[in-house]
Amino acid sequence: MALRSPSLVELHAFVAVARTGSFRKAADRLFVTQAAVSRAVLRLEEQLGVDVLARSGAGVRLTEAGTQLLRRIEKPLAALEQAAADLRRKPDRLRLRLSVVTSLGNLWLMPRLEDFRARHPEVELEFRQYHHDEDFQREDVDLWIALKPQRGQAWPRQIAAQYLVGREIVAVCAPPVGARIRSAADLVRQPLLYHSNYPDNWLLWAQAAGVQLPAGWRGTGFDLVMNLIEAARSGMGVAVVQKCMVEGDLAAGRLAMPVPGAASTGRGYYLCRRRALGAHPAAERFSEWVLEQAAVSEGTAPA
Repeated sequence: MALRSPSLVELHAFVAVARTGSFRKAADRLFVTQAAVSRAVLRLEEQLGVDVLARSGAGVRLTEAGTQLLRRIEKPLAALEQAAADLRRKPDRLRLRLSVVTSLGNLWLMPRLEDFRARHPEVELEFRQYHHDEDFQREDVDLWIALKPQRGQAWPRQIAAQYLVGREIVAVCAPPVGARIRSAADLVRQPLLYHSNYPDNWLLWAQAAGVQLPAGWRGTGFDLVMNLIEAARSGMGVAVVQKCMVEGDLAAGRLAMPVPGAASTGRGYYLCRRRALGAHPAAERFSEWVLEQAAVSEGTAPA
């Protein structure tokens, strides 16, 4: 079938002139030259056999035929533009840019990611550097997994945050060390290892266990969770650490928890997204998956 309708280039040029009332302004809007717009409209008029624009020294205006044409093509053209935009945006909507606290990412999230990839092979994940002074203003991140702000601070208003894991701390050690511990009182007499940013975690654990720390106790502090855990693995002493960070070590027998029970720090890690993110299929799929993983980790859902 022979095509008798004008091309999209000619129709877009006509609509731009009709909306702006100027060939120059239409050219600026379309990012082409004024001559290109003028030629496109002339081709349109030649194909239709009628003038759609009346030109004068004062500018241009729609003829009666031009008014009818604009009324008939404006909505279909807008629909075509929207369809093209949606299709162009689809790959981006299936690409998810994440920023995750390094320790949680390495010890808790990464061992689970193969499960997400198997369930959602269509989603492309990109990890972006985590900033400890994050203000959540970055445009290169769709979702964050971030630490709860310190006491007295609130999440930024533009951020919706949902708790994941990390409130509970437990006491862990190498199995040979654990073999000689019979009670919480025995445990606190061992060399104590702690995160240097949170030295009070041992006090929280002792209170929850119903024991007192030795007077004037001194332990060994580490500024990285991974180093703290490695020290416990090597038999240096007993570490108090977030339970989610040592799930793999406990399951594999690299670490033991000689005294059951946990204490809550009131902190933890949260899944954060900008409230203005809008519909984002990849973000929705990852959020659903990671919340499910967190529920299993926290013991609030069946494994």
